[in-house]
Amino acid sequence: MLSARNVEEAYQVLKDVVVKTSLHYDRYLSEKYGAEIYTKRENEQRVRSFKIRGAYYAISQLSAEEKVVGVVCASAGNHAQGVAYTCNEMKIPATIFMPVTTPQQKISQVKFFGGDQVTIRLTGDTFDESARAALDYSTESNKTFIDPFDDEDVQAGQGTVAVEILEQADHQGIAFDQLLIPVGGGGLIAGVSTYLKDRAPEIKVTGVEASGARSMKAAFDKGRPVKLDHIDKFADGIAVQKVGTTTYEVSRKYVDQLIGVDEGWISETILDLYSKQGIVAEPAGAASIAALEVIKDQIKGKTICCIISGGNNDINRMPEMEERSLIYAGVKHYFVVNFPQRPGALREFVNDILGEQDDITRFEYIKRANKGTGPVLIGIALGDKNDYPDFIARLEAFDPNYVNLHENDSLYQMLV
Repeated sequence: MLSARNVEEAYQVLKDVVVKTSLHYDRYLSEKYGAEIYTKRENEQRVRSFKIRGAYYAISQLSAEEKVVGVVCASAGNHAQGVAYTCNEMKIPATIFMPVTTPQQKISQVKFFGGDQVTIRLTGDTFDESARAALDYSTESNKTFIDPFDDEDVQAGQGTVAVEILEQADHQGIAFDQLLIPVGGGGLIAGVSTYLKDRAPEIKVTGVEASGARSMKAAFDKGRPVKLDHIDKFADGIAVQKVGTTTYEVSRKYVDQLIGVDEGWISETILDLYSKQGIVAEPAGAASIAALEVIKDQIKGKTICCIISGGNNDINRMPEMEERSLIYAGVKHYFVVNFPQRPGALREFVNDILGEQDDITRFEYIKRANKGTGPVLIGIALGDKNDYPDFIARLEAFDPNYVNLHENDSLYQMLV
């Protein structure tokens, strides 16, 4: 099993390769939560995420023959960028499999970092589908597969984040009570927790998952890694259907707490980090910050470190993040409402159903021949989320058979 010594060996290889990212005291978060909050800013890394650490170290350990033949990996984006950067530096050919759903920004970055050394193959809708294709290809081509998390060299590389944190904390005179770490496949938390529990066992290790992709919690519950039937791919960097075998074993041994954070609150956190502090964090990277709200009663008066694991945020996704944030806050809602097919029906709805500060954000009407009513997909933004019960009472009077799309995920996904 991975050891602290493995992590230290990786640190010696990586110390002149990766950026020693800052450990930053966050005054805004500290005042907000009544604690001493520090952020480890891996979004400052060369490929804007911690993934370069594990990718570089794992590839550096290959034999000369394996490097000549080349490597294969599967990734939702950040691991791919780490592999691409490494292979371009070492002049090693790489074939990188990515899900079709990967944000275009991450695909472009992989091409940028990999240059002529990298071939990209978009395969499957999820990381797991892409990984299966990559494994098959690596077997067929006799190329080494660089696993994004279920590999001890990768975990050792990721664990070097913890080495830096403890060195920086010692230099700044900080004694941490707790570390918050994003969890997807488990490579980062496996490496970090292994080192911490050997060198600073008094620090509580908390893993943070997105609520729609809690594969580590499922593994904890079942006593083994299990594949989730469905995941929300919003926090793509940590949206994994099944954690690794070795990452599960390490996490089970060393992780003190595992929590989930709603994707809507992660969205709010991303927007807040950017607007208040100018910090660009991707959904996975913001998860540890979002988790502070979940455990705010536990952390008062304590000294906390949050790892911002990455900053590869596609600006084109900002409207989606704002939408999720408003829905989570209870401000924005979607319904299917039957409207009378006669002039003045919309005016009646606006005058009688909407509050003075409410607004219609979407209106799609399907007129049906020879019918008295027609279904409307309508988006509503409330002026005050506390007005929701009164709004619903008025809506029910207008159409007793209305459909709340937030209570029907299949319809929401199809219509919205």
